Amino acid sequence: MRWFGLLCGMALSFAAQCAPLLKVEQVAPGIYLHLSEHHWPDRENHGEIANIGFIVGDRCVAVIDSGGSPQQGIALRNAIKQATAKPVCYVINTHVHPDHIYGNRAFKEPGVQFVGHHKLARAMAARGDHYLSRAAELLDIHVNRDNIIPPDLQVKQTMTLNLGNRELLLTAHSSAHTDNDLSVYDKTTDTLWLADLLFLEHIPVVDGSIKGWLAELEKLEKNNYKLVIPGHGRLVRDWPAAMLPQKTYLSELVTEIRAMVKQGKTLEQAVEQVGLAAKKRWQLFEQFHRKNVTTAFAELEWED
Repeated sequence: MRWFGLLCGMALSFAAQCAPLLKVEQVAPGIYLHLSEHHWPDRENHGEIANIGFIVGDRCVAVIDSGGSPQQGIALRNAIKQATAKPVCYVINTHVHPDHIYGNRAFKEPGVQFVGHHKLARAMAARGDHYLSRAAELLDIHVNRDNIIPPDLQVKQTMTLNLGNRELLLTAHSSAHTDNDLSVYDKTTDTLWLADLLFLEHIPVVDGSIKGWLAELEKLEKNNYKLVIPGHGRLVRDWPAAMLPQKTYLSELVTEIRAMVKQGKTLEQAVEQVGLAAKKRWQLFEQFHRKNVTTAFAELEWED
């Protein structure tokens, strides 16, 4: 697999030799990130398409999303062991999508608590069977219910986790990318891990509420952060400027769909006509744009 190296050595046990090791970079003190490329999830990349990583405190480690396959979860776990001797105490799933949760099982052991939005468990229960039924065919991975682990700690508004002289502020957002989005703010380095609330280069994917997403962005852009980590795309050191392409795309969809609804146009017409000017600005446009229009149309068609 192209995304990991090999952890080998004479001093290691045979079982540990040549174990998968996820490539991570320390992007700020104690913050380690695996930056993924933009791909449609398939049998070649096994759904390993999201930015994932971990944060190290004086006492323990918090994983931020566990990866798109059980194998990537193992590789992430091995990368943590190479970076620090401190144990993992939290696995934070930022939302329900498979590229963020399928590595969970690698961290299921005593002392580890899983953390997520208060709607995450419900979303896992509702989507789990469908996700699992398609994983082998679409991603060439083998998963079962043991790979979809609901949160032990549920964030209803905000929650603070202390890793030992390092506090993480978790925020449960209103429906946006999904209805179970969670962000993680590291006070020590002024880093906001936004996950899929922020897409760069990769077209944003609407699976919750387009109006809610714009509302969350309006709140977030009022703040300044030294570093912002998106779920898909490069590291952001120019917040909120880096967010503007996403906001523009979502705003354009809302404006155009509202106009079509007012004119009595159908969903089918909207799918064929809305947002086409944005095609050259986004990777994976063909794969996700029509779905975005469909989801947004269903929401905007019935607004007051």
